[in-house]
Amino acid sequence: MKVPDKFDKFIYTLIIANVIAMILESHASIRAVYQDYFYVFELISIIIFSFEYFYRIVVGFKSAGIKGASKYIFSTFGLIDLISILPFYLNQFIKIDGRFVRILRLFRLTRIFKLGRDSASLKLFVQALSAVRNELKFTLFLSILTILFSASAIYFLENEAQPEKFSSITESIWWATVSLATVGYGDVYPITVGGKAFAAIISLVGIGIVAIPTGIISASFVEEIIAAKRRKER
Repeated sequence: MKVPDKFDKFIYTLIIANVIAMILESHASIRAVYQDYFYVFELISIIIFSFEYFYRIVVGFKSAGIKGASKYIFSTFGLIDLISILPFYLNQFIKIDGRFVRILRLFRLTRIFKLGRDSASLKLFVQALSAVRNELKFTLFLSILTILFSASAIYFLENEAQPEKFSSITESIWWATVSLATVGYGDVYPITVGGKAFAAIISLVGIGIVAIPTGIISASFVEEIIAAKRRKER
């Protein structure tokens, strides 16, 4: 049993409409005039998305029993489907901090990821990531190690000159992360000769740290595209 294509297209259209509504609702002038309409649209959308979630569970159950239902529930898109509707119910039935609810509303954006449910390109990208997961784990470990080393080094180089900004290795992690990511916000920076020299080296190292996972993913994605073309040609 398969979900009808027309139903999928309707859901995709509703997802796009929800994202547009969220963007418009962020404008105070528009929200002040159409707040009630936004709420009604959100309520109707949640009802439809909730129906879709349970409908897909039923479809999975009818196709392969408990395994089919579980496969959808614990799949990436199954979790996205759940996360996209859960904040609304939390806001309605659980008394929690209003600021936390506003943060949860950001999960409404996960609805846009459902558009990729049948995307061949997205599936290829996921396969590419899976194929190099061990390499990515290593680069993540290398990045963490480099950040800790950089934070420790800059702490000993700058602590005496700037005790308020580099008060500990933990506080120095922010500088190390920003520097290795080559972002450089400029809120924290070294002022000693040793610190500046070390920062220059770390900035160059950061280029390589960022480039390694990018290159690994790009190469794997290209390999998956070539493999997919070969399968079609057979």
